[in-house]
Amino acid sequence: MNIRHSLPLALTAISVAAPVYAQPEQGLPDEAVVQGALENHPSVLAARARVEAAKAEAQALGVGSHEITVSGSYTRRDVDNEGRFNEFDATAMRPFRLPGKKRLDRQTGKFGIIAAENMAEDVKHQAATLLGSLWWEWVGAGEEARVDAQAVKNYEQTLSAIKRRVQLRDAAQLDADQAEATLGAAKLAAAQSNGRATLARARIASQFPSLPLPVEAPELPLPQIPEGGFLALRDLVIKRSHEIAAANAQADRAGSVAERTRRDRFADPSFGFRVFSERDGMEKGAGVIASIPLGGRHRRALSDRASSEALAMQAEAAAVRFDVQEMADTDFAAAESGWQAWKRSREGMKAQVGGVMKMRRGYELGAFDLADLLLTERMAHDAFRTEVKARTEALRAITKLRIDSHSLWIGDDERDEEMAK
Repeated sequence: MNIRHSLPLALTAISVAAPVYAQPEQGLPDEAVVQGALENHPSVLAARARVEAAKAEAQALGVGSHEITVSGSYTRRDVDNEGRFNEFDATAMRPFRLPGKKRLDRQTGKFGIIAAENMAEDVKHQAATLLGSLWWEWVGAGEEARVDAQAVKNYEQTLSAIKRRVQLRDAAQLDADQAEATLGAAKLAAAQSNGRATLARARIASQFPSLPLPVEAPELPLPQIPEGGFLALRDLVIKRSHEIAAANAQADRAGSVAERTRRDRFADPSFGFRVFSERDGMEKGAGVIASIPLGGRHRRALSDRASSEALAMQAEAAAVRFDVQEMADTDFAAAESGWQAWKRSREGMKAQVGGVMKMRRGYELGAFDLADLLLTERMAHDAFRTEVKARTEALRAITKLRIDSHSLWIGDDERDEEMAK
């Protein structure tokens, strides 16, 4: 068997001839399946429950805690020389919110719902980011495993051919030993890449148990620049950020709470109705009663604290905007550099294949020994593995940019279209 048809040709069939997919979603799980997995993630379920809690809180704030209080008493009085008398009284009182406070309470509840809804979407976004990272970790490791498995097969063919030449006294035993050592190293690399693929699949299955996974990782597609380019997606990261929207809503809510607390320095009055009966009904009466707390330093301190907290929330919202801006810029840089690095690694891989073919011809003509040939083949194998790693990182970076811009798995692009109509 001629050892010319060994490593580079077989690996070229795997990587160089891989099709350029028309859809960027190639290599990713089905959209509907992903949506189900994300919605069933515990962190997303918890965030959705907090939205319902925020709605209930908003309803409570709108209604207010001003409820009717009923009190009463019954006494039996014993008066010397007059006898015993049954006496009772009953009072019903209710506090009333001063003008403007109800509006602020409703406003506080509304901002709380907006914050909770955006935080829930951001939690889903974080779950999608985790899934995207784990997915490409698995698919990339699976592709490395296929490259390493092909390398093992090629080295086995090479070793078989050399052993045949040794039997024909056309090669030395040292050549067979060198080829066998190279085969052992290739088997080690294959076992390690298989282990990484198994571990990556286990991580996905643990984090997203409702996501159906095939036994083997899908083939690693070629990266593509998304429609509109990386720069447009970077801008969408900021425009569609639920994290910024949540921070702004929390700051607005804190501002409403501060204003409400400031107005609470003038306490809400309570009005009621009282009836009584004394001396077995010989004395009866009814009347209106009123009470109002007189605010002091305690209420003033609470107002100052709420104002300071509102200022803190505004500063935190500004910090969130900085963080999102940084994320957008780093996502853009990672996607652009990952794309360029993959193209350079692909060029290097193709050049390495050409070098191996020349080395093979030289080896057959006796210009090079087997050690030189095996070294060149190992370098070609490394070039293929490097290309797979660069391809994986490029796909991971592009997917993260698409998720952070809510162009993948989040659906804000559809929401933007609906709002534009």
